[in-house]
Amino acid sequence: MRKTAGYASLAVTGLLALSSLTGCANDAAGSTADAGGGGGKGESVKIMVGGLDKVIYLPAMLTQRLGYFQAEGLNVQLLSEPAGVQAETALVSGQVQGAVGFYDHTLDLQVKGKSVESVVQFSHAPGEVEVVSGKAAGELTSPKDFKGRKLGVTGLGSSTDFLTKYLAVKNGVRISEFTPVAVGAGPTFIAALQNGAIDGGMTTDPTVATILDKKAGKILIDMRTPEGSQQALGGPYPSSSLYMQTDWVNGHKDTVQKLANAFVKTLKWMSTHSADEIAAKMPADYSQGDKALYARAIKSTLPMFTDDGVMPQGGPETVEKVLKAFNPNVKNAKVDLSRTYTTEFVKAVK
Repeated sequence: MRKTAGYASLAVTGLLALSSLTGCANDAAGSTADAGGGGGKGESVKIMVGGLDKVIYLPAMLTQRLGYFQAEGLNVQLLSEPAGVQAETALVSGQVQGAVGFYDHTLDLQVKGKSVESVVQFSHAPGEVEVVSGKAAGELTSPKDFKGRKLGVTGLGSSTDFLTKYLAVKNGVRISEFTPVAVGAGPTFIAALQNGAIDGGMTTDPTVATILDKKAGKILIDMRTPEGSQQALGGPYPSSSLYMQTDWVNGHKDTVQKLANAFVKTLKWMSTHSADEIAAKMPADYSQGDKALYARAIKSTLPMFTDDGVMPQGGPETVEKVLKAFNPNVKNAKVDLSRTYTTEFVKAVK
């Protein structure tokens, strides 16, 4: 396994450099969009997103584009990192006040002594898809076949890493028997799939839509819907969310309420508009020159979103079960789920 890991690491060195550049480009895009949308006025809040152009995190930029932050008197600066784990790092280090990433980080951080909570829950399914390359598709037909494979994730310690490990363990494959490879998303993920640096991997739209369009791979497991989440994970899986440090939330309740107002308004707007209408509101470069494909990517992922920002019933328990299956830190710890999220703000939205 050590030899395989070394090969995989060398194979994606160039890809990770490109991923870093992509992250920088997203930072610039986020700042530019903020300057145009917020006008530099109002209470300033910085939010780090685990990939601004990922459809699973679409509510962040869409809220900006709809003017809902500004309507609440907020000047929100959206920044971007290639993976949710990097957004988490930015939050706990105090670089930003909020992170848009997966809810599961709140459990992982609690057992590490950090108090972080989801304040707006965007989703009740992961929105993630396990894809396999065309070359590997004949032999890699289920998670039981993960053994000996190189599997792409956005970043080590990311939610795609967590979910990949769970699917392996659930299907009898030890996490030491396959190699997770950090390849980011978008072009870097697709290149890794095409050149054999990975046999398959977990990613989201619009990367999934592009892979299918290029015929670069096939879908193995689809968790973009509540039904897909139920089948793969055994219950609702709250994923993308706005999470913040608990101390900051308690000290800035008015600001958090304004953020909740804006995001819930966006979620409701999404539930009453088509994928084409949503796509039309997003930055032009998000479609990568193919508006129809981008709208299709949004349509495929829309079922994952809530329309009220409320934590789905039973969702935290599913996430805890998933993490306990492979994460020794969580498995051997007592997690207080009531401290990992709050519905105080979303239920106060009028």
